[in-house]
Amino acid sequence: MLNYTTYLHETATDWVTFVHGAGGSSSIWFKQIRSFKAEFNVLILDLRGHGNSKPGLKDAFNSKYTFNSITNDIVEVIDHLKIKKSHFIGISLGTILIRNLAENHPERVQSMIMGGAIMKLNFRSQVLIKLGVVFKSVVPYMMLYKFFAFIIMPRKNHKKSRLLFVNEAKKLYQKEFVRWFKLTSEINPLLRFFRAKDIKIPTLYVMGEQDHLFLPSIKNIVAKHIESTLLVIENCGHVVNVEQPETFNVQTIKFINGL
Repeated sequence: MLNYTTYLHETATDWVTFVHGAGGSSSIWFKQIRSFKAEFNVLILDLRGHGNSKPGLKDAFNSKYTFNSITNDIVEVIDHLKIKKSHFIGISLGTILIRNLAENHPERVQSMIMGGAIMKLNFRSQVLIKLGVVFKSVVPYMMLYKFFAFIIMPRKNHKKSRLLFVNEAKKLYQKEFVRWFKLTSEINPLLRFFRAKDIKIPTLYVMGEQDHLFLPSIKNIVAKHIESTLLVIENCGHVVNVEQPETFNVQTIKFINGL
């Protein structure tokens, strides 16, 4: 089972579950925990191979890495904790997992908050992935990861987010990086399906105005999906919860409380 931590509220019944992105860990939510645990029950977890969810001798994660199998890891934790329903907050690739969980288990999802959401890969993103596929087994994965991080978060004010994710990614192994990178083979059809289907679960997209790779597609989705709204944070890049934590916390808690 994935490594997880819970923060229980004395009176609240609502749960909020945080899902990090590829190469990160539950530690990226450190600026959210204090605000959220004051109002909700909180669950943070480390995805397989990340943080403290490291493979062991009897590794339950040896099965092929697919979006469904990784999503099921999250469901296993909420089942174990007997959480019937939760609000889900994700960042970057974590938003794909949350959307996939909502597709497979809509009855478990009260709302979705999608930070730095990935719902379409533009031409530049697809070129990056093709380069990664070619070099993933021959180039040290940290060189690739630093390159990707710089392309996604290129500005001076993105440096803090960039360094946080690079430092977390250093805790991965080359084999683990390759396993996760192979997920890119199924990402385009999955995202195409997500864009086409309005799942009708209350969804808040929180995007940085400088998130040049992913913001344009989110604007298109919000215009078509009835239950979706968009918050664009000024002077902010891809990792909105790290770059602008106060705005992120205030607006996302307001969204949940307004449901």
